[in-house]
Order: sequence, then structure tokens, then C-alpha cells
Amino acid sequence: MFGIDSSEFLLVALVALVVIGPKDLPKAMRVLGYWVGRARAVGRQFRAGFDEMVREAELEEMEKKWKAENERIMREHPFVPTPPASPALPDHASNADHLPGGGDVEQPVMVEKPHVVPEHTPPPAPPPVDHGEAGHRADDHHGPDGRVIQDKAAS
Repeated sequence: MFGIDSSEFLLVALVALVVIGPKDLPKAMRVLGYWVGRARAVGRQFRAGFDEMVREAELEEMEKKWKAENERIMREHPFVPTPPASPALPDHASNADHLPGGGDVEQPVMVEKPHVVPEHTPPPAPPPVDHGEAGHRADDHHGPDGRVIQDKAAS
């Protein structure tokens, strides 16, 4: 990047070892690495800002081109509104003159007959259960059809 060969880099490292000393050299390398990292971060930030400015300039340029192209198209093909088509009148519209509004209001047309569901009805009562000779036990349960179901663990 800067045109430093490996022999020149080795010479700089040797001079740093002699001048700084082996005791403080690791600390000096950490400080140097910190500042190199900061310089790279600033460079990346500058580059990102510059790229953003270039993209915004390109977008503005494209918007100007699109606007000019839209204006050219609108000049070549002007908008001419078409008159609204009169809707075909349904069969019941012949009685529109009998309506209170003079026939201007379109009346709804019943397409299918609505299905009316009665309100909630209670379920049928279960049939009476014949307990036979054994009678009713405390661990018996009744199923949905009215039969007695015994608890297997209690038997």
C-alpha cells in the first residue's frame, strides 16, 4: 500500500526494538494498533459518506430524467377522459318511476333466499338409565348415550 518492502519493515521493527526497548514494545504496538484502527474507521466513515452523496446525486439525476420522460409522454399522449358508460338497467328498473326518490336510487336485488337458523335450542335430555339389580354406584359415569361407564381403577 505504501510501497514498504519486507526488508524495510524488518529494519523499522529492529529500530523500534532498540529505541523503545523490549519492555515497552508490546504496549507501544497496542497503542499503534489502536490508532491504526481508528484511522481505518475514519477512512471507512468518510468513504461511506462520500458514496452516499454520490448515490443521492445519481438519484436526483435519474429523477430529473424520469420527470422529463414523463412530461414528453404526457405531451405525446394527452389524457382524454371517456364519458361514463350508461349501465344496463335490470328488469326491476322499469318500476323506478314509482320510487319516492324519482328512480335515481338503485334498489338492492335479492339474489338468494336467506337461511334463518332458530336461536339456541337445548340438547335433548338423556334417556332414563336402567341400573338393574346392581343399582347406582358412586364410581359410575354416564356416557353421552346414557349408558353407565364404570371406572376401571375403582372396580
